[in-house]
Amino acid sequence: MKKLLAVTACPTGIAHTYMAAESLAKAARERDIEIKVETRGAVGVENGLTAQEIAEAHAIIVAADTDVDEERFAGKPVVRVPVAQGIKIPGELITRALNLEASNGTAPARAEEVIGGGKQQNMFYKHLMNGVSNMLPLVIAGGLIIAFSFLFAFTKGGVDQVEGSFGAALSTIGGASMGLMVIILSGFISFSIAGKPGLAPGLVGGVLAKDMGAGFIGGIIAGFIAGYVAHWLIKNIKMPKNFEGLKPILIVPVLSVLIIGLLMVYVIGEPIQWILAQLTAWLTNMGAGNAVLLGAILGAMMALDMGGPFNKTAYTFAVGLLGASIFTPMAAVMAAGMTPPLGIWLATLIAKNRFTKEERQAGKVASVLGLSFITEGAIPFGAADPIRIIPSFMVGSAVAGGLSMLFGCGLHAPHGGIFVLLIPNAIDNLGYYVLSIAIGTIVTALMVLLLKRKATA
Repeated sequence: MKKLLAVTACPTGIAHTYMAAESLAKAARERDIEIKVETRGAVGVENGLTAQEIAEAHAIIVAADTDVDEERFAGKPVVRVPVAQGIKIPGELITRALNLEASNGTAPARAEEVIGGGKQQNMFYKHLMNGVSNMLPLVIAGGLIIAFSFLFAFTKGGVDQVEGSFGAALSTIGGASMGLMVIILSGFISFSIAGKPGLAPGLVGGVLAKDMGAGFIGGIIAGFIAGYVAHWLIKNIKMPKNFEGLKPILIVPVLSVLIIGLLMVYVIGEPIQWILAQLTAWLTNMGAGNAVLLGAILGAMMALDMGGPFNKTAYTFAVGLLGASIFTPMAAVMAAGMTPPLGIWLATLIAKNRFTKEERQAGKVASVLGLSFITEGAIPFGAADPIRIIPSFMVGSAVAGGLSMLFGCGLHAPHGGIFVLLIPNAIDNLGYYVLSIAIGTIVTALMVLLLKRKATA
């Protein structure tokens, strides 16, 4: 019997990672194929693959949007796809893996297939998401701690006014965590491109981006430049064998840090700072029409692929603006992200005959995930009937995001779902925010019921 291995990983390590693993395992069981799936989620590596298992495997499926240490698979056939494909087409991935030419375990190169976009496009997204995934714990922890600090002040500004208070201490701790956002984003984008030699120039580029006011946009650009500079230096600097050991610890770090530093100071930093300042001014002063349009666009992106590239792009955009004290896009994004699973749950309650028993049970699970701001809870429904369900999700999320922006709702924490709603002052215009989510949920449910056919089983 042929043995397959798989690795699944998503930027947040919460939902997509485990849904893809479950889909692959289920598809393998249905075909009586032995498979072991390693998950690299928020809690770390689980069910890790051993060197012996890799040596004995016929092929490996890597369904991931972040770095998964693929060097250990050298010489093995590999099917590499975005993590969403592991959820949507697990059977096809298994077929492709089985059809790849078996490895003898000693071949110097591996076979690789990329599904769902060109290889360069996927690598760009992988590098970006590697930075985002390492940045998110700091942003979420810092944002929520700052939100908790509001419990100890009558107003958000009151925290800073009471020096030495517990609330001020929480605000300082949260600010320190948030302050590392751009630095870690840049550093781990560079690390994804060049490995360990890319970390130093990436971190330095992130510090300069932060200090020069270039923000998250500058951090992203610095990370990519630093990574490719370090990668080029590693590949192209040739030294006598006796001095080769100096390259990774002296030559490459010094040159790469110097190059990215000079580029940031003299070429990149100020133009990016100007662009970010213009964006900040536009977002701060935009009229109601532009606000609704931006909220609707961000909302539709959150629902389009529910945790995929569009969803993560919208979320990263909103998170980046938290550092500039612009909170309305974050509110729109979370409202829009909660809407699809809540809307599909409501639809299963209103018209049970449109859904199978399994779908109604899945709707209950989706409601819990939706309240927790885990959009991926709606994926099973979208994957089963994408032509009807995904447009329904997009309309409902666009409504929720647009209304949130129209009402001037602001979210001071980057995650939390319904739980952050309980923290005083964490959300501006709380009543209107709840209303936006409720209306978006109802619109989603009505759209689903309008388009979805009656269940056949």
